[in-house]
Amino acid sequence: MRTIASCYSEHAIKLSDSYCSGPSNRACLSPSLIPSTQKAVTCIYKARLSDQKQFLITLNWCNNLVRQGFSINVSNDLSSSSFKSNAVSQQFRNNRGTRTFELCDSRIEVFWDLSRAQYDSGPEPINGFYVIVLADSELSLLLGDMEEESHVKKLINGIPVAKFCLVSRSEHFSGNAVYLTRVQFCDTGTAHDILIKCSAEDEGSRNPVLSVSVDNKKVIQVKRLRWNFRGNQTIFVDGLLVDMMWDVHDWFFNPSSGSAVFMFRTRSGLDNRLWLEEKNLTNKEQEKVEFSLLICACKNPD
Repeated sequence: MRTIASCYSEHAIKLSDSYCSGPSNRACLSPSLIPSTQKAVTCIYKARLSDQKQFLITLNWCNNLVRQGFSINVSNDLSSSSFKSNAVSQQFRNNRGTRTFELCDSRIEVFWDLSRAQYDSGPEPINGFYVIVLADSELSLLLGDMEEESHVKKLINGIPVAKFCLVSRSEHFSGNAVYLTRVQFCDTGTAHDILIKCSAEDEGSRNPVLSVSVDNKKVIQVKRLRWNFRGNQTIFVDGLLVDMMWDVHDWFFNPSSGSAVFMFRTRSGLDNRLWLEEKNLTNKEQEKVEFSLLICACKNPD
């Protein structure tokens, strides 16, 4: 008997091959296109301890004219606690430390070292750093590429490892109507380059067209965008159904804001809910937490 997912996949746009190569996701971008600047990134991780306690760990990376830094928020169903680590840009490479706090009878420990961190064009480091979160002496989050360093090994070796995974990622951009990012929709999948572009339908035309490409392959095109400013379509990536939703209303009808929202959200064949990211994160009855990518895009005035 055929599954619901297989029925959906007949009509979904399928992506099975990677059309780009190289270490940078800019390989998919034409030299004539200047992408918007990534200003902030927020990642939400879900951790489940051995005693079945669950935590949401929110990591925010920011970059603006005043400062570059990060913040961590740890929360559960009852309360939340947070700390921030920010530094003026010229002092940022000396940014390292530890912090300990209590959350509902649980001991939360955070260790970080960004003193050797290297960055691409966004606020998120790409290598030379680590961020570690321990909850009740269980490893609940490990980011970075320094796990082989002796002091990192000392922190994490021999302690229980909680089940943790990325459940949501939000990115904030500003600049031209060209947005480029890279995302992995599941732990077993590959990373994919995503390019979102809004441009005139023809040279000299003022009819805007929204196009979405994954791995340099155009998968969605929306014409007459001024009238189709909200909508959704489904693509099929790495064996997953992924809903792509857009809302560009303010680009046309609230120019002072100029902000649009794009979302990619994985779902199972039986899950037809859209725009329910918060419920997706807190519903205890759902064993498998889906993944969502949210892009908030501020466009320069035309």
